[in-house]
Amino acid sequence: MHVTSTEPDGRERRVEHGHGEDATEAFVAHRNLLFTVAYELLGSAADAEDVLQETWLRWAGVDLGAVRDRRAYLVRIATRQALGRLRALGRRRESYVGSWLPEPLLTAPDVAEDVELAESVSMAMLLVLETLAPTERAVFVLREVFGLGHDEIAEAVGKSPAGVRQIAHRARAHVAARRPRAAVSAADTRSALDAFRRAVETGDLQGLLDVLAPDVVLLGDGGGVKQAVLRPVEGAGKVARLLIAGMGRLTSSVALRPAVVNGWPALVVRLDGELDTVVAAHVEDGLITGLYTVRNPEKLAYMDRETRLSR
Repeated sequence: MHVTSTEPDGRERRVEHGHGEDATEAFVAHRNLLFTVAYELLGSAADAEDVLQETWLRWAGVDLGAVRDRRAYLVRIATRQALGRLRALGRRRESYVGSWLPEPLLTAPDVAEDVELAESVSMAMLLVLETLAPTERAVFVLREVFGLGHDEIAEAVGKSPAGVRQIAHRARAHVAARRPRAAVSAADTRSALDAFRRAVETGDLQGLLDVLAPDVVLLGDGGGVKQAVLRPVEGAGKVARLLIAGMGRLTSSVALRPAVVNGWPALVVRLDGELDTVVAAHVEDGLITGLYTVRNPEKLAYMDRETRLSR
């Protein structure tokens, strides 16, 4: 028996039954990779999961006997699905209330051990990727993070290899001009956040000023559901006073606890035991240069369990 399936490039293919178990094993073996690709393209874990579902539906109908490289083929399907979703999300984000921040992930310890992977999924880097056009973002991520060749990327994004090389060059220059300086070690980041937490908890304005870079930027994402700053707040003085004023109204029912978010040390704020806010940071030379606070409840679903990412 056979069925007719549609390839990612639109072609139809006859598929013989009996390959279901083999297809499942291949998909499961690369699932973490595919999720990571989709998440880096979308900045949304929920949308990345949807891409995985769409990828599986297409993969299940593929004639595996005609697939030379299953990893590359799966990445191609996932990339095409993510690109279509990314273009739709861009239109939705134009009407988003306040700043849009990536969906934070409580990540497994092995993510932090892969420094390049951790940097690529950090809040700071994902925000830089948001400034790229969809195809540029896909080319940059597939080339710089996952090390795919130009020919493989060309098949994934529907461009010629020569076109991919030009896009990759343009995307690298764009990212280089906007990416934050390389973060310090995870230990130094954790140390800065510990000092930040102590200052906030005790209302120590000077202690907070001592750990914030003069040009620190605070971004908040409440999604119009929870209170958050609607525009970036810049400067150590403004950020410190805002935080002290906000935390000064807190009671003993509020707790700040360390966590590993998107591969880097972060803080979670719990109110009466319930997760309320995720605070991620970018640290350079021992000082916090970027603070990213996510309060939108729809973006906190992946903070209740560890997510495994891979390259």
